[in-house]
Amino acid sequence: RGNSSLRLEEVDLSSERLGDVTMLNTMKHYKVAVHSFVEKLFRCIWGLQSNRAPLAVKHFFDFLDVQAEDRKITDPDVLHIWKTNSLPLRFWVNILKNPQFVFDLEKSPHLDGCLSVIAQAFMDSFSLSDTQLGKHTPTNKLLYAKEIPKYKQEVKMYYKQIQDQPSIPDADFTAFLQKESKKHENEFNEAGALKELYKFIQRYFPEIQEKLEQNGAPSELKEHLHHVKKQFDELKSCSWN
Repeated sequence: RGNSSLRLEEVDLSSERLGDVTMLNTMKHYKVAVHSFVEKLFRCIWGLQSNRAPLAVKHFFDFLDVQAEDRKITDPDVLHIWKTNSLPLRFWVNILKNPQFVFDLEKSPHLDGCLSVIAQAFMDSFSLSDTQLGKHTPTNKLLYAKEIPKYKQEVKMYYKQIQDQPSIPDADFTAFLQKESKKHENEFNEAGALKELYKFIQRYFPEIQEKLEQNGAPSELKEHLHHVKKQFDELKSCSWN
């Protein structure tokens, strides 16, 4: 009341009113404090450094464009949905809601609620449908309702800029993958990965054989499978006991 303020942990988000202050107004109060950081984060994700998309993103989006062309899909909304589902919603939303996957931090219930609001705004920015606002609209959608139309236009421009960029030659992309692989060549436990593969082959070997027979797989493939299993068995007897 007056010039006093509530700490975030004192806000009961399950109630419709907080004394004389509605939940929405209270959330707007805190939104002002973080809005510039949220907007900067969003534009880092759908912005292009030096007007160039990362090679992996450009390569994959070009792949989706080719798939649409091969299948005679001319509706631009389909491509928008493909790209949105493959990168922003599958990858970025997960990071936005779970920063502990990347950073060494503990996500409290209060922080989880705040991140869910930000993630919802991010998802709405990529949506093609117009949200009909009313008295039953969830509060987390109302909070960024004013900014969402602007964000949607920025997202469409992001997709268009990537599409308009020249395609990446296969040789350049192969060199990029080799360079990235070189950076991390000592970060993976290859023996551990092989052991997990062996467990899978050992457990499902009869089913794999049966499927190969049913699908008329070439004899060379079946022989290769037996050879791989034999090598795994020998490795297990030598070093995995």
